[in-house]
Amino acid sequence: MVEPVDVYFYFNFRSPYCYLASKTLWPIFEDYHTRLVWRPLGGWDGRSPPEVAVKKLPIARQDMARFARRLGVPVNPPPKTTDPTLAGAGSLLAERKGVLKPYINEVMRKEWAEGADIGQLDILLQVGESIGLDREELAETANDPDNQAQLMRNWQEADEKGAVGVPTFIIGEEIFWGQDRIDFVLEHLRELRLSRL
Repeated sequence: MVEPVDVYFYFNFRSPYCYLASKTLWPIFEDYHTRLVWRPLGGWDGRSPPEVAVKKLPIARQDMARFARRLGVPVNPPPKTTDPTLAGAGSLLAERKGVLKPYINEVMRKEWAEGADIGQLDILLQVGESIGLDREELAETANDPDNQAQLMRNWQEADEKGAVGVPTFIIGEEIFWGQDRIDFVLEHLRELRLSRL
C-alpha cells in the first residue's frame, strides 16, 4: 500500500490567483496518493500589502484575464474592500464536514465570477447553505476568534516554511508558488510514483 504524502496548501480567498488555482488544483488530491493539509488565510496574509497592491493591481488584472481566457472561466472581481477572513474561518467547518472542495469552488465562483463581497456574512451563508452547511453553525465558525486566529497562525507557519505568497503548495522541502505551478506539483507527484492506479 502506498503511503500518502502531505501536501500543505496555503490559500487566501481574496487572491485572484487562488481563484484560478481552484479551477485546476483538484487532480493533486484526486489522482495521487496525497493528504490535503488545508491552510486557509485571512486578511492580507499571503497577498501584496496595500501600498504594493495599488501599483500591482492593473498588471495583476491583465494577467488574471489572460489566464481566465485560457481556462474559459468568467472574471468579475469583487469590491476592493472585500475581506476574506470570514470565508477562511468558515472553510474550517467545510473541511470538518467533508465539503471543502464545493465550499472553495462556490465561494470563489460567487466572489470572482459574480463579483460578490464574500466578506459579507449573508453572502457567505448563502454559499454554505447551497452546499449543505448549516447557516448558524457556519456563522459561529466564521466569527469564532479562535478560528480567525488560526488563519494568522497558518500564515506564520507558511512564512516559517519559506512561502512568499498564495496559492502555495508545500511537499516536503519542495515549495510550489502560484496557480501556474500546479503542473510542476503534478510532475513532482509522478516522480514520487504516487499516481493512483
